[in-house]
Amino acid sequence: MINNKNILITGGTGSFGSIFVEYLLKNFNPKKIMIFSRDEQKQFLMEKKLEKYRNKLRFFVGDVRDLHRLEFATKDVDILIHAAAMKHVLIAEYNPFEVVKTNIIGAQNVIDSCLKNNVKKIIALSTDKASSPVNIYGASKLTSDKLFIAANNYAGKNK
Repeated sequence: MINNKNILITGGTGSFGSIFVEYLLKNFNPKKIMIFSRDEQKQFLMEKKLEKYRNKLRFFVGDVRDLHRLEFATKDVDILIHAAAMKHVLIAEYNPFEVVKTNIIGAQNVIDSCLKNNVKKIIALSTDKASSPVNIYGASKLTSDKLFIAANNYAGKNK
């Protein structure tokens, strides 16, 4: 399922993304893995660390808040792993609309760009904090989850 596929990982330099990229490279044979992240320093370090896989990796500096950049990045993608999110509860409480822009509007941008470019599969990461949210982070991830579930309904015959 992963072998010979083009995979895009939003938040690809984050805590989950960076470990998952290594896991994919060591255990599967993807055609290409695209790392989508707004942190160019982490991309630089990741590229150096994974030098022997250079021919399999592509790095996109971008933010899920930027629909146009996502539309560009999702061209020819088979599988998208959506791991980008603002995750720190205390930071989220002090910056609630930044969380909305990343975790909710960013999720909708991922959905829209995938539908536009016929991405076959999206896997969106969630959190236990979305099950009974008591803070802005949990509420934003619950909303994101609901957006992805709803997207299954309006994708129509698209995968």
